[in-house]
Amino acid sequence: MPDAAAILHVDLDAFYASVEQRADPSLRGRPVIVGGLGPRGVVAAASYEARRYGVHSATPMARARRACPDGVFLAPRFDAYREASADVMTILRAVTPLVEPISLDEAFLDTRGAGRHRTGAEIAAAVRARIRAETLLTASVGVATTKLVAKLASDLAKPDGLLVVEPGTEGAFLAPLDVTRLWGVGPATRRRLERLGVRTVADLTTIPLDALQRTLGRASGAQLYALARNQGDRSVVPSRAAKSLGHEETFATDVADRAQLERALDGFAEPLATRLREVGVAARTVVLKVRYRDFRTITRSRTLPEPTDLAADLAGVGRELLRGVDLRGGLRLLGLSAQQLVPAADTPPRLPLDRATARGARGDLERAVDDARRRFGDDAVTRAPGAARR
Repeated sequence: MPDAAAILHVDLDAFYASVEQRADPSLRGRPVIVGGLGPRGVVAAASYEARRYGVHSATPMARARRACPDGVFLAPRFDAYREASADVMTILRAVTPLVEPISLDEAFLDTRGAGRHRTGAEIAAAVRARIRAETLLTASVGVATTKLVAKLASDLAKPDGLLVVEPGTEGAFLAPLDVTRLWGVGPATRRRLERLGVRTVADLTTIPLDALQRTLGRASGAQLYALARNQGDRSVVPSRAAKSLGHEETFATDVADRAQLERALDGFAEPLATRLREVGVAARTVVLKVRYRDFRTITRSRTLPEPTDLAADLAGVGRELLRGVDLRGGLRLLGLSAQQLVPAADTPPRLPLDRATARGARGDLERAVDDARRRFGDDAVTRAPGAARR
């Protein structure tokens, strides 16, 4: 007997824009566009009213303004989005501990055993109703036997919908879909598949495994062969660990001033370190990312002697890496990320006593700042310029 349709993909609709409409009811029913407001900004989220004008995520902001001159254009407020996301994740975890967040606005759930005498579809309906009642946000939900099909079902259910793919019907559901809907099929892979006559998932199922592997490579070919047949889907992983965390900024005009760029790195390091501590991880590697006006992008990285979750360490390494970057002509974008993350509890100090004591005091100070901001708001404690420096 086939498995029950018990995997849910919950996806909040036009999340950033919906949070803004919730905060300001006068925005409801209006085209709301969230993203970078400068001339080089891009759209992070667009309400469904804005999408009618052809404005979608990743649309250049200048184009969005031309397409939707009457739109409401807002800068992102990530603290508000994280808070709303946490509220929704709490609702999901009340259903089952098997919740795998994918981003702030979407997650997978495995509801097998989560509700006595309730089907996945009934649980999905209850989840949608509770999200609406408690957060005033709407969610689209796909229900299926695998994560891939549940994700595709939620996409097709948008906005504010519920779609169940019953066991045994997955092949018929997948067959007419464009092959780009499968995980891992971007523009380059699509072009290679088109040379094989593949445009839909049904087309893909006619191609032998060895032909796919010759065209796409052994691993990618095997993955697509399995996905087209609804095979090999991974389980819902509730303890999904982030591989990296970071922050980057596209400047309104190119920046060549080293002092200004160093100040930007200091500004990136503090929220990045706070996020590391919130998640309970530390970084073994710090990565600097820069992009020039011609969109050429380079990265520089350094692996640390000891993992860190301190802003001073992150900013210090970032500045050192920046010294090796050619700033002539200026930078369009600057980013700082923490990678090779490990549990903070597994990283005891391995420093000489005097350095360990100083580092411990610095860590205590940063954690005290975290606590003050949680209690009294982000503006409760601010640093003097250069305070993140070693």
